[in-house]
Amino acid sequence: MQIPVNIGSRRELFVDTMLIDELLNTRLQLQHPERREVVLETNAIAECQTSAYYNFIFDDGKIRLYYRGNSPYHDSPEQTVNYAESSDGVNFTRPVMDIIDFQGNTENSIVYQGVAGHNFYVFRDDNPACKTDERYKAVGGGEWQKLYGLVSPDGLHWRKIQDAPLNIIGEFDSLNVVFWDAITCSYRLFSRKWIGVRSIQSCSSTDFIHWSDPVLHEYGNDTDLVEYYTNATIPCPGAEHILLSFPKRFITSHTKDIDSEEYKYRGEGTSDAVFMSSRDGVNWYRFHEAWVRPGLDQRNWTHRNNMVACGIARTSDSEWSMYISEHYGWETNRLRRLAVQPWRFAGISADYNGGELITNPLIFTGDNLYINASTSAAGSIFVEIQDEEGKSLSGYTLEDAQPWFGDELNAVVEWKNDADVSHLAGQPIRLRFVMKDADIFSLQFK
Repeated sequence: MQIPVNIGSRRELFVDTMLIDELLNTRLQLQHPERREVVLETNAIAECQTSAYYNFIFDDGKIRLYYRGNSPYHDSPEQTVNYAESSDGVNFTRPVMDIIDFQGNTENSIVYQGVAGHNFYVFRDDNPACKTDERYKAVGGGEWQKLYGLVSPDGLHWRKIQDAPLNIIGEFDSLNVVFWDAITCSYRLFSRKWIGVRSIQSCSSTDFIHWSDPVLHEYGNDTDLVEYYTNATIPCPGAEHILLSFPKRFITSHTKDIDSEEYKYRGEGTSDAVFMSSRDGVNWYRFHEAWVRPGLDQRNWTHRNNMVACGIARTSDSEWSMYISEHYGWETNRLRRLAVQPWRFAGISADYNGGELITNPLIFTGDNLYINASTSAAGSIFVEIQDEEGKSLSGYTLEDAQPWFGDELNAVVEWKNDADVSHLAGQPIRLRFVMKDADIFSLQFK
């Protein structure tokens, strides 16, 4: 007998197999974002063809973007952290900060300069116990095995939290990600570890200074050795118990022969962006096909390209904005926006011939079942509620189900008599989805 999963009123995404018991002529399928506008070109003061490691916070309706600007070499104290911001996710400006003197001039958008600027990652600390003058925190460090912690009252003026690096073992020369996790009430750090290839590890802390021993990612029975250059890990907005990660996958054996004098920073390998998810930060479900391919633009087929900027911005009710780097090593080095439909990173997909999904037993709280789903004009979704053993419940059989069709982020599921399922709350049930030319991305009882 399977132990029921208590999902309460959480939004559950189909980004792994946690809720799946049986798939009949359906499949768990990765969804892909749309490439949209170029939002930033690295052609301003203290920026160059190797500016990189973009990350951002969505703070009071404003996107605050941080990235490496000047980058002579990885352990140079002349490296800078540059800043840009946007209110709509498309048009970015570089405010004059007047903070850092760069080559005799403070009229620039630099907010930090030093070795830690090599891979500076910023987050807003929502820990209820956070000090006011440390509301924003960061980690950075161009030195191979040293990672420093920094704090700021406003996200612009920075100081190291201590002179010594954080007591974490790893190889930190790419972008390492840290955030306050309200689910575990701890700071969580996802960083690089070298195990013959670039890999991802994680650790946690209650004070941002003392950290647990790092633990390598685990992928269950999936033993493929993949080189992950970065990780871009973030709690899913609106479903923060699920961690989403968008690593840059580095393929060292694939190198294009580029015959162009404009390509200034040559190197071996190509890269793309992939997607994985986790519910504990250690055990991960990953898709091996690319989340974003390099595409027709041949300048994206050079090394260290297609790096997802860590962060998700809710730029409208029906669209989230993410960002990806392009043209690394070229004078046209830039950042492009990706459009993502909310919570649609992967889903259960059925073609025109139809198929079914039956969930594992689950326990919920709430009055109605809502689905994030899409069909064609000829498609449909029927939902049956079963008991723990798989017997259909009276009033919620397939024959009672109202056919659903359309494209909605929160569509209520109905049966002939009612949509109310509150009297089933607290007891184990299964959901059976009968689908035709349709996709379901998430579900929620509320």
